[in-house]
Amino acid sequence: MRIVFFSTQAYDRESFLEHDKPNDAEFVFQQPKLTLETAVLAAGAEVVCAFINDDLSAPVLEQLAANGTRLIALRSAGYNHIDLEAATRLGLAVARVPSYSPHAIAEHTVALILALNRHLTRAYNRTREGDFSLRGLTGFDLVNKTVGIIGTGQIGAAFAKIMAGFGCKLLAYDPYPNPKVVKLGAQYLELDELFGQAQIVSLHCPLSPSTYHLINASTLGRMQSGSMLINTSRGALVDTPAVIEALKSGHLGYLGLDVYEEEADLFFEDLSDFPLQDDVLARLLTFPNVIITAHQAFLTREALNAIASTTLANISAWAEGSPQNLVNIEG
Repeated sequence: MRIVFFSTQAYDRESFLEHDKPNDAEFVFQQPKLTLETAVLAAGAEVVCAFINDDLSAPVLEQLAANGTRLIALRSAGYNHIDLEAATRLGLAVARVPSYSPHAIAEHTVALILALNRHLTRAYNRTREGDFSLRGLTGFDLVNKTVGIIGTGQIGAAFAKIMAGFGCKLLAYDPYPNPKVVKLGAQYLELDELFGQAQIVSLHCPLSPSTYHLINASTLGRMQSGSMLINTSRGALVDTPAVIEALKSGHLGYLGLDVYEEEADLFFEDLSDFPLQDDVLARLLTFPNVIITAHQAFLTREALNAIASTTLANISAWAEGSPQNLVNIEG
């Protein structure tokens, strides 16, 4: 069984090679993203292992299926980037990693909050240049602040637990309230109420038609002046031009992003030798009250180990005729 991995970095290869291969498996690691042009690299491979920014649209899936692929093994929990209808029509099973380390993403979210609040990037740059003044570095105590959590699955619940430890008041929104979050003292509200009361809003919900651009000019207008917005979930939850306008007016006080709607051609690559072609992202990077990380919230040793372990278990189960963690009906 030939398994072709797309969008691989050194840490992907290391984490997968630390595990036993499924019976008779051959690993082929490809650095390029999966696209219509690179799909030929998977010719003859029964399994394609894809990541979040790989192109899994119908034309790509059709080429993979025509060249012998039968399983798409996602190295992610999210699967909004794959055309499931096309996959099912083509007889392609699609398996995901439903959970790897909610703590990794929750802790990165808190790191963004602390760095923004205490102006750590500005302070670090100053001291490196011999400037030890404190002007402009005033933050606020997190204790007793109101934190709004949108999406209270495993990641949102892990984040809620941490913020409860800081002594924050927790507000939450989710169509399916989590008893663990309620036990932490969180109050579930409708979105409008949450936006109006929260001083920090953190996004932990999946991307769907109902959550696309959940953060837009209208919802930003309902947020408190000077509030903080954090997104470590999916880039398209946020209407970036609307956020830029809110930052320019001063209505939005802080922004922390680990994801970006147009990240596919940017993140996971070293583009430091080239001018940044994305004017929207370039504008965001000019604000002193914005911190952007390049989709690294998942990147812990524990999470990488869990991703590799579950992905290989998914492949083995599929090969043995007992598929697990499918997100479609296997053809």
